[in-house]
Amino acid sequence: MTQAPLLSAPLPPGVLLEVASPGLDQGVEIAVVVPTFRRPALVLRTLASLRAQEGSSPFAVILVENDAEGRAGLDAARPLFESGALPGAIVMAQARGNCAAYNAGFAVAARLFPQLRIALIVDDDEAAEPGWIAAHGAALDRLGVDITGGPQIPVFEDESKRALAAHPVFRAPFEASGPIGVLVSSGNVAIRADVLRRMGEPLFDTRFDFTGGGDADLFSRCREAGFRFGWCREAAVHEIVPARRTQFSWINARALRNGALSTLVQRGRDGRARTLAKSLALALAAPPRSVIAALRSRSALIGLYHLQIAIGRLQGEFGRVGEQYRKPESN
Repeated sequence: MTQAPLLSAPLPPGVLLEVASPGLDQGVEIAVVVPTFRRPALVLRTLASLRAQEGSSPFAVILVENDAEGRAGLDAARPLFESGALPGAIVMAQARGNCAAYNAGFAVAARLFPQLRIALIVDDDEAAEPGWIAAHGAALDRLGVDITGGPQIPVFEDESKRALAAHPVFRAPFEASGPIGVLVSSGNVAIRADVLRRMGEPLFDTRFDFTGGGDADLFSRCREAGFRFGWCREAAVHEIVPARRTQFSWINARALRNGALSTLVQRGRDGRARTLAKSLALALAAPPRSVIAALRSRSALIGLYHLQIAIGRLQGEFGRVGEQYRKPESN
């Protein structure tokens, strides 16, 4: 473990600063948080895409290792940070879970970079396009918003499954750049530091660590706090989709989970009665909506999504939420 640079405050329990690049400029205003878990080859692809960024102000990378036992991502990336090829730090988040990893990354970014202005997230199965950081920054200013999201373009390992890109599980939720109501995914976002400070720590609710949905919950709370959202089509990342995620069992589990999570997130905002009323209304509307979607898309699988969401919402009413992140080898 290298000697830690000057931190503005102690780190939260279970968060360790493992590596810091030499001569790290703590005056940078942009930090990119990259959580990683047992994907050493893919995370190197992600980091290579960050090294290739163009048109951006100086930035630092916070790599968050979330496997305290294996440390494969940390070990693979260590030479990049220790040599100074990539400015930033590697952090260990000892508590497992994606929310715990995000929280660790943002906590370190806030303490390492007192002039932090923008924090971004890119996951370890994604590669950012060369103008990614610059595009997000420009969109935040142009749209006058606090949080921007961008497309996560699927790259299917099984090329015969490319038609699945049109499925709601893989398709971007918006097409054109501009202001939007809210985001639900944190896989490709930029957040103004003012949001981090006002929302406080921990930023993500760790009850969602193994179900997912911590991002939808966070953004719902941000919207309630008055923060504004935008979509930046130009800030795209390319996400590797392993063959197992193209199987019906995985897509079905993800759709049911999405429905259940929407119930939990709404209940936290609107209460049980209003949430149940919406769940029942969606259940009644789902069959005709699924038929229409199937006819329009010429895909029974796509059409089925409305039914799956409705069933998942009803499962969520009874506290049933699939923990797809509990067993990473199956996710």
